[in-house]
Amino acid sequence: MSRDPQFDFWYAVNNTEVVAVPQNRLETFGTTMVNYYLISELMDSIDKVRVREGKLKAYRPEIITPPTITDEMLEGFGAEAQEYADWLKKHANDMQMLKYGFKVQKKEINDYILSDPLDTVVNRVKEDLNDRNDPMAAVLVGVDRPWEVCLLKLMVELVQGSAYGNIQEIQQLHRDQKAQLHQNIEKAFLDASRDSSKLPALAEMLKDHGLFKRYEDRFFAAVRASQK
Repeated sequence: MSRDPQFDFWYAVNNTEVVAVPQNRLETFGTTMVNYYLISELMDSIDKVRVREGKLKAYRPEIITPPTITDEMLEGFGAEAQEYADWLKKHANDMQMLKYGFKVQKKEINDYILSDPLDTVVNRVKEDLNDRNDPMAAVLVGVDRPWEVCLLKLMVELVQGSAYGNIQEIQQLHRDQKAQLHQNIEKAFLDASRDSSKLPALAEMLKDHGLFKRYEDRFFAAVRASQK
C-alpha cells in the first residue's frame, strides 16, 4: 500500500461497501447507538476473514457545514480517517450535514478471524442479524487496513440517510419554539401594559433572547405609556 495518506484513505473508501444499513435513521433529539459489523479479508491470507464488531454512538445532531467538522468528531480514529475528513471539508460543501458527535466505542469491539470465503462470512453475519432483528445494525465489507476509514464512510452514509429527516424535525422544532416565543413576548407586552411593574421582566426576556433591539421602540413606547 502507498505511504501517501490520501492514497490510503481512498483505497479504503473505494473498497468499502455498506451491505446493510440500520432500519431506523439516526435520532434527531437523542443519542443513537449503531452496532456495526465490519468484515474484511486478511491482506496476506487466503480465505481468512476478520470480523470486527463494535458500536458507533451518535449524539443529538446539530446542523453544521462540512468545513466545521472538528477533531472532536473523530475521537478514536486514525490518521487516514482524518485525511478523509479533511477531504470532506474541502469537497463536500454541497452536502447537508449535521454534527452528530460520533464516537467509536473501541473498548467494546469484538475482533475475530474466520477461515471461510468472504461471501460466506457476509451471508452468515447478515443471517445472524436477521435472527436477532436488530434495527440499528450495520454491516459493511471493507479493508483490514486502514479499517477505521471504512467506519467513517459508514458514518457519512448514515448521516446522508438521516439528515433530511433530522433537519426537517430540527427546523420544525425551531419554528415551534419561535412561535411559542412570539406568543410569550406578546403576552409579556400585554401584561406590562396593564402592570408597569412587569416592564423590567419584559426587558430581561427580550435581552435573554437577543431581541431587545428588534422590540426597542415598542418597549420604550410602553414605558412612556406607563408614565402617563
